Amino acid sequence: MLKKTKLFILSILLMSFAALNAQVTTSSMSGLVTDAEGAVIGATVIATHTASGTTYGATTNTGGRYSLNGMRVGGPYTVVITYIGYGKSTINNITLSLGENYPLNVVLSEEPSTLNEVLVTANRTKFTSEKTGAVTNITNNQIANLPTVSRSISDITRLSPYGGNGMSFAGTDGRTANFTVDGANFNNNFGLSSSLPGGGSPISIEAIEELQVVITPYDVRQTNFIGGGVNAITKSGTNTFTGSAYVFHRNENLRGDAVNGQQILGARDVDRNTTYGFTFGGPIIKDKLFFFVNGEMAKTPTVANRWKASTDGVADADNYISRTTESDMQTVSDYVKNKYGYETGSYTNFPADEGNTKLLVRLDWNINKNNRLALRYNYTKNRYWSSPSGTSMDGGTRMSEDRTSQASMAFANSMYSKDNLVHSFSLDLNSRLSDNLSNQFLATFSKLDDVRGTNSTVFPFIDILKDGQAYMSLGYELFTWNNAVHNDVLNIKNELTHYLGDHKIVGGIAYEYKMADNAYMRNGTGYYRYSSLDDFLNEATPEIVNLTYGYDGEANPAARIRTNKIGVYAQDDWSVSDNFKLSYGLRIDGLFFNNNDLITNNAILAIDYDGRNIDTGKWPAANIIVSPRIGFVWDAMGDKSLKVRGGTGLFSGNLPLVFFTNMPSNGGMVQYQAQINADNAAAADIPFTMDEFAGGLVTDANGKVTTAALYNKLISLGYPSTISPDDGTVPSAIAGVDPDFKMPEVWKTSIAVDYSFKTSFPFSATVEGIYNKTINGVSISDWSIPSVGGFARFNGVDNRPIYPSGYRTATKAFVLENTSRGYGWTGNITLNAQPAKWINLMAAYTHSG
Repeated sequence: MLKKTKLFILSILLMSFAALNAQVTTSSMSGLVTDAEGAVIGATVIATHTASGTTYGATTNTGGRYSLNGMRVGGPYTVVITYIGYGKSTINNITLSLGENYPLNVVLSEEPSTLNEVLVTANRTKFTSEKTGAVTNITNNQIANLPTVSRSISDITRLSPYGGNGMSFAGTDGRTANFTVDGANFNNNFGLSSSLPGGGSPISIEAIEELQVVITPYDVRQTNFIGGGVNAITKSGTNTFTGSAYVFHRNENLRGDAVNGQQILGARDVDRNTTYGFTFGGPIIKDKLFFFVNGEMAKTPTVANRWKASTDGVADADNYISRTTESDMQTVSDYVKNKYGYETGSYTNFPADEGNTKLLVRLDWNINKNNRLALRYNYTKNRYWSSPSGTSMDGGTRMSEDRTSQASMAFANSMYSKDNLVHSFSLDLNSRLSDNLSNQFLATFSKLDDVRGTNSTVFPFIDILKDGQAYMSLGYELFTWNNAVHNDVLNIKNELTHYLGDHKIVGGIAYEYKMADNAYMRNGTGYYRYSSLDDFLNEATPEIVNLTYGYDGEANPAARIRTNKIGVYAQDDWSVSDNFKLSYGLRIDGLFFNNNDLITNNAILAIDYDGRNIDTGKWPAANIIVSPRIGFVWDAMGDKSLKVRGGTGLFSGNLPLVFFTNMPSNGGMVQYQAQINADNAAAADIPFTMDEFAGGLVTDANGKVTTAALYNKLISLGYPSTISPDDGTVPSAIAGVDPDFKMPEVWKTSIAVDYSFKTSFPFSATVEGIYNKTINGVSISDWSIPSVGGFARFNGVDNRPIYPSGYRTATKAFVLENTSRGYGWTGNITLNAQPAKWINLMAAYTHSG
């Protein structure tokens, strides 16, 4: 044990400082070279990636073992083993899987010999690798041949028997999964939904070389997930110029329109999507420098608003005719153009085509025989359009009819777009320092943004009523100004792999920086509501005036969270015998929150929740996460036909960052929301009447309608322009985070049996069971509700507590906390067969409880 400890410490001391969210991007190969008398010392092993001419070399050590790390995924590879006095052994057509070690043992003979070709691609991810936990590798051939309607990553990951809907694995919330491309974070880290960034498809499947779905990988390099993780690597260029062009088209005629003979109304309404794309790759310098490019564009003709204005003021809902008249729409459009210079946009045409554009560029450079560099850039933009918010508004009674409905119409420039943007970079340097020592440096940066857009110039949003109901809307959509989620993720790692006899020792140090901000300024350009069309045209007093603005002149206020995560890890993969491998390791991560973006609200801090207080100016204290893991694989028959594998260990994951930004968003210290109506005006610190806003929209000295003019008007009426901890007020509901909160952690244990049937074609079966125990789960509780221990309860099976009136002791306070309650299990049976070269069959049954 002392010797093993020294090896762990040595691995860490050898590493230079750097960092990353440690996910795998390469493959490896190792094995034992022997002759009739035992280990062969000093044999030369050369593996050549035949498509690119990339070579990897090693010499066997005193135990006859060799190792090749940082290898390109896929193949085919040709491996040549030579030694003076022995025949050359050649093994062809070896294909490597992402993140897996390919074991290749060779027996040398004194007579020259060349081994026959070894075809291993059909079952290479099942039994030729040395996986210990639940891991599924999905090759490029499988991706290319899999039928997919949406052409999305989630369609592909269903080939894992644990895959479910979207990024949900083994029954877990999809937002706890981790998706990386060439090691770069491609997650929806903010977590408003479980879909991936870039509109749910951040990278073209035509650019992916291989996917790996991990559920219980007992590899300390793999982290940041609770349910499952997906690692993808992109295609690389080779010595051969290759390219493709493709078009995929889908329309309503390819969709059924009846169920059990029952015709479904509207089932074949227009629904069309066309995707155009290309790939191109090849050598820049043969055997040295390669490129690969993928471009893709998808177009979906869409109508965001089907409603049309009427000619006679009579609504016809069946034909999407609104009661709002064309003449009234034209009158208002002309009025605001002539008086304020604002273009409303059309009221008959609502262009809203959806689009998705993707670009990927990758360079691979064989610097020399010991150093290889890969650079990759990925860009995705997804855009779709929506009509203005249906009924939501502030300061008054919400209307029952939407702003585009049988009662009301809006103009084209009041629509808004949602742009899902992805920019991602990766740099991957793999170096061979000696026969027994290799290094990987990986740096990635991802910028993931969800931003609202509009065709409108800056102008207030205006609602005009008729008979107490919505009638007409115009202007800059009231929830769109500065409405965006920005997410930056930087990962860097440095990792050493050292082979020492029967041991493969991996050690690394990792750093991750995350920033997410949520900007949400409802009524950010101003909002007016008028009781009638005549009131608006005659510049009468409005019912409501709203404006949201940042304190201290901040133009783009946002609720922000920033974290720094530093981790170290070490692992020993011990080949105890030719048939038994044991992996054990430890990962330690420290998560540190940055408090610089927060301001304490003393009014909230002063509230006593049964001896507890909520400080909205502080994030939780530093989290130290210790993750031990151990796994094994046993080749029971010695011929890879029957393998028993399993392990146990702790896995830590992420929580959607929106759970955190809720605290500053509701803390009252980021921005001010002025909601002005007759009652609020009379109750203001400096009372006034709504007649302050008679005479038309508020303008500046030049007669222009600007946000600054309305802001200055509010400040003159006594509304605040700055904030301090003592100025804070108590909101209607508080969102907080327990100061001792820790990120989710779960303990996973699994056992599996893989069996390859003795048939003329590859045919295998896997039986696997997984048990999960929650260590640190996530819960939200209302601190204003006291313990329910003394409350009366319902009788029978439903014995929930009965809450008496006045049960809350203070303002509602929804606080993010931890719980250790919860467990679950998953059982799986999977069959794989390839009865002919042209067909692969897989059937799986998975049950979770």
